[in-house]
This record gives sequence, C-alpha cells and structure tokens, in this order.
Amino acid sequence: MEQETTAITVLFTEFYYWVMIVLMFLIKVGFCVYEVAASRYKNRLHTLMQVTMHIPLVTLGFFFVGWWIYWAFPNGPGITGGLVSAPHAVPWSEFMGPHLGGADDPAGWARLNGVFWGAFLLFSWTVAAIVSTATIERIRSNAFWILAVLIGCVLWVIDAAWGWHPDGWMVQKLGYHDAYASGVIHAIAGGFSLGVLIPLGQRIGRFRADGTAREFMPHDPWLATIGLFIIFTGFWGFYAACNIPMWDVQSGDGVFFSATNIYLGPTTLSAITFNFLMSLSGGFLAGYLVSKGDPFWTYSCALAGVISASAGNDLYHPIQAMLIGATGAAIAYKAHYWVEHRFKLDDGVGAVAVHGYAGSFGVIIAGFVLWGYPASPNPEYAVITPWGQIGGAFIMFFVLGFLPAFIVASFMKKLGVLRIPEAIEIEGLDVSQEIAAEHAARELAEAENAYQAIR
Repeated sequence: MEQETTAITVLFTEFYYWVMIVLMFLIKVGFCVYEVAASRYKNRLHTLMQVTMHIPLVTLGFFFVGWWIYWAFPNGPGITGGLVSAPHAVPWSEFMGPHLGGADDPAGWARLNGVFWGAFLLFSWTVAAIVSTATIERIRSNAFWILAVLIGCVLWVIDAAWGWHPDGWMVQKLGYHDAYASGVIHAIAGGFSLGVLIPLGQRIGRFRADGTAREFMPHDPWLATIGLFIIFTGFWGFYAACNIPMWDVQSGDGVFFSATNIYLGPTTLSAITFNFLMSLSGGFLAGYLVSKGDPFWTYSCALAGVISASAGNDLYHPIQAMLIGATGAAIAYKAHYWVEHRFKLDDGVGAVAVHGYAGSFGVIIAGFVLWGYPASPNPEYAVITPWGQIGGAFIMFFVLGFLPAFIVASFMKKLGVLRIPEAIEIEGLDVSQEIAAEHAARELAEAENAYQAIR
C-alpha cells in the first residue's frame, strides 16, 4: 500500500466491513429471540440450542471449505472455464490469519481477507438460521446441524460463486442480477427448507381430522416482535455488506470513486437507504391488510417486502421498491396458506414463504422491471432479462435449494435420524432439562429444610 489513495481505500474498506459484521450479528440475535418466542414453551430451550450451535459448526466449515468454494467456482460446472486459483482463500494461506501485507500483496488481501470472509460467514449463518425457523419443534439437532453445514458451507456458497460474483457464469451468460440476495440467500434457503419439510413431516396435532390447520401460537408474541425488529436492524448491516464502499469505477484511472454493488457496478448508500425503507414499508402495509392486522404476519410481511425488492434495490426507484415489496409480501402470505391447506405443509414460522417465495418473486420481477439494464459493468456480459432471472430463480430455489435438501433429508428419514421420537415430541423437547430442574429444586428445598431443622 505505497500509494496514499490505495492505502486509504483499503483501510476504509477494512473498517467498513468490520462494522458491518458487528451490525449483521444482530440478525443472529434476532433469529435466536424470534425462534425461541415462536416455539411452544415446552420446546424453548431445545430451539435455542438448535439455532445457536450451528454458529461454530458453520464457522469451521466456512473457514476450511466455504471461502475457497466462493472464489474457485465462479465458472460453474465447466460453463465458462474450470476451477479458479484462490490461494488467499485456502485455510493454510498466510492471508487467512494475522498479516500486515507488503510488496507481495498489492491488492491488500492481508487486511481485507478476514473482513470479507467474516461478512460472507454471517450470510452463511443467515441461510442456516432460516432453515432452522421452518423446522422447529420436531427435527433432531444433529440432523439439523448437518443440514446447516451443507447449505451454509457448500450450497449457498456455490450459488454465490455462480450468481453473486463479478465474473460468475450466471452473470456472464444469463445477465443474472441479485444485488441484495433475493435469490442467492433467501430463495435458496426457502427452497432448502421446503426440501427438508416434506420428509420431516408435520408436528403432531398440527392438522385436524378435516384437514384444517391448528394454530400453534408463539409462547411469547411480544418477544417474537422484538426478534423481528432486531432482524430488521441487522438487515441494515446485511445490505451495506453487499456493497463495496469505495471503488475506482472509472477504468481504474483514479478519477471517479463510488460505492458499488457486489458486481462492481456503481451505486450509493443513499440508494439502499431509500429502497430498504420503502420496500419495508410496502411489506408492512400489505401484511397488515392481507392478514387483517395479525401482528406476526404484519412483521413477517415487512421482512418479505425487503426480500422481494432486494434483487434490484440498487437500481429501483423508491416507489418501485415499495410496490414490489407490497406485492411480494402479499404473494408470500397467500402462497403460505394455500400450500399449507393444499399440501398440509407445516412450516413453523412461514420461512418458505417469506424467504423462498418472496425471494424467487424478487429475482423474477427484477427481470421485467430492469429488462435491458446491464447486469454488470462489463459490457461483454449479458444484460438483465426476464428469462435470465427466471432461470436464475429456478437454479437458486430448486436446483441448489430444494433438490439436495430433499435428497439428504429423505436419506436421513430412511435411517431414522431426522425426526425427534413421537413420545418426546408430545412430552416436550425440554423434558430432560425440566426434570433436572425439578430435581435440583427439590434437592435444594430438602437442604434448606434440613438446615432449618438443626438450628
């Protein structure tokens, strides 16, 4: 970093991403609060450990494998080339640890590698947490953790390499555009959740004899609300981490610097401020109307609104973002209950709809609204089209999401390791902790009585 401009750019970018990682951590806090509140009281501790313990597992997997996959696989299965060398992303690289850089590091990887890795790791936590919300109260923890590592360290990273990389083959050939991850995080997580839910099955008592669904109410609706608002707050960091804060966008001549999207196309933080809040508001209003004021779905539809507009929120006008957010939220709500009624799908919190259906809608609608816009600043790459976005949504939701999840979860079911035994599910997944707590309380009471007796 001999040149002053380069030094400032690298140091500012390093600090920017470090702050965004801290802010994104609130997404995980929100998911913990939200999931525990949404589960029934008898399952709250199991739910808490299920959603938190994938953090170390996914972190280890992403350190050893996931980061390398992102940089090595942008060409897809031989579509635009072979594996790409990524020496900075292998776990034994000197850049995967403390390093101040030097003459052999002109790009500043020594300072940037860790914060880039951390931002992508938080994305990995997010996709795993989405699957957790859908499967609460019946999946075995070990089974979920295996599935979390599969999507968090392998599958979503492949889709990011293909469609969320400046030179990803989907960007080059399909004109795929997904600035804030409607597809590469939310659609794949929703599709993956659906693939797990089908072999996992319904919670006991979820449907009546006539096929209508019973509502399993959150044991703490207020806490669920707080959790969702914490997720909203963390989403600011999510959005900002999808941008590169300072980049020489004019052919590297040092004249024009700007923030860029993940594809290195120029954008601004003002743009995402307008569009994040407008799409959130559109989702809020639509959710309130279609759910007739149900608090849980009003807040969930607000999230669905942001997700629906995320693919094109670097380019949309704020009113477009609002309308797309409102439409996607309404579609997610209606689709959730249609699928639930038609196929008896028991999705714990509507994760398939909020993330999968809204995310897929967001990818597809971007193809129509942004038809003809450049998907990338590289003029040789394809432009945004409806068919490119439809193909991208299919790859994200079905090919990399639903299909592998269904295969692996079905295999786990055949082995008898996917679902909690019925007796424990009926009694409550926290039964062992409750018995231990009762025993400890009884023992303490006996000790206190014995102490009083000898005084």
